[in-house]
Amino acid sequence: LQQHLQQHLQQHLQQQQNLLDDPTTKQQETTQEPTTTLQITIIDPSGTIAPAASGKAGGFLALHWNDFSPHALGPLARRGFELHSTLAQELGKENVMYRRLKCVSISVRESLLSTSAGDDGGAPRLSGKKLEGMVQQKDDGGWWWDDEEHAAVVGMKELGNEETIAQVHPKMLCCAMWDEITTRGHQDTIKAQLIKGKVVNAKPANQPRTTRKNTDEEQKHTWDVELADGRVLHADAILYACGPWTTFGNCMTGVKYHSVIIPTRPKVLTTAVFYDGLGDPEVYPRPDGTAYCCGFPDDPVRVTEEPGMEEVRQEKVEEIVNAVRRAASSSSSSGSAGNANGYGVLGQEPELVQSCYLPCTPDNIPIMGKIKTGVDGCYVAAGHGCWGILMGPATGEAMASLILTGESSKYVDLTPFCPDRFGLD
Repeated sequence: LQQHLQQHLQQHLQQQQNLLDDPTTKQQETTQEPTTTLQITIIDPSGTIAPAASGKAGGFLALHWNDFSPHALGPLARRGFELHSTLAQELGKENVMYRRLKCVSISVRESLLSTSAGDDGGAPRLSGKKLEGMVQQKDDGGWWWDDEEHAAVVGMKELGNEETIAQVHPKMLCCAMWDEITTRGHQDTIKAQLIKGKVVNAKPANQPRTTRKNTDEEQKHTWDVELADGRVLHADAILYACGPWTTFGNCMTGVKYHSVIIPTRPKVLTTAVFYDGLGDPEVYPRPDGTAYCCGFPDDPVRVTEEPGMEEVRQEKVEEIVNAVRRAASSSSSSGSAGNANGYGVLGQEPELVQSCYLPCTPDNIPIMGKIKTGVDGCYVAAGHGCWGILMGPATGEAMASLILTGESSKYVDLTPFCPDRFGLD
């Protein structure tokens, strides 16, 4: 969001400079320099960058999997995929652990007497939350059957390749973007700060506060933001982007996911796997010789745990580890995907276990846009579910444009994401 705000600010400064270069403008007695500083304050209860799902998610990116989802999720996802590639080039791929990779679905039998294929012998189902937006055909000839080689594996299907699938390390990405804004020469246009705190109230300012900075132009603010410790911050605009802790509309819930990071070293795997069967675990290998493994989500709840302080339940960890080991050993023993991609190495002990909440709305569509308060300058962006990392850059771009220009970016129509669509103010 901050990088997109900076881009809009640079465009604004260029427009100011063009006016000053215009002879008709020069005839006026203009003494103010065309310099504007955008001040941004991030308020987070942990006082850190990306303490929750923004730092603990898998970072799996798919170009086209939302094309058949409703409410313009396809354009939002595609723009997010494009921006991730751009960010990786600007920040350095190694600094955000970005790469392109392949993705397959491997269907494994629960037992020799039970198969995940249909009773009529059709193709196995594509399972998992991330696969809901894809068009599924019963048997389009894309499944490879392995029953003759290994009884546990039913089949495998390619879900994407290096043209349509990528990954990023969410925590590294968020930290790299923050570092870019705060330490790499943008101080003349953006001043950003991170405050540890919790917002308990935000209300329109009774009397616009007047300050003076560098020039004689009066600066006014619109909102008073009160923190739990009594501090009051002043702002021209407020953006609520609190994931499952977003309280606007009283409609947000969180789905808790556990994940484990299993080392695969010395192997570096190159194919993400969505298993069908054994609880449908997901495995996203990373270029540092580890694999991010997740699955078995909880039911949606109103989140009460604090960001970054989510409890990790050992039984969930064991459930994930056992599932990926059983699934991986089945596929690696077959003659196809397993041996080629080395998934037998998932037998090593996890080096990290964690949990986080995915923010969800009642209709599973994000809420993004201006909040109707009667006063300008109040916005919300939350509820992206399992696609928050993918759609994050496009969301930031659209919201930055809306805040600074009053209109969304040209890539995303915010109408379907209207925050008051549930009839809540």
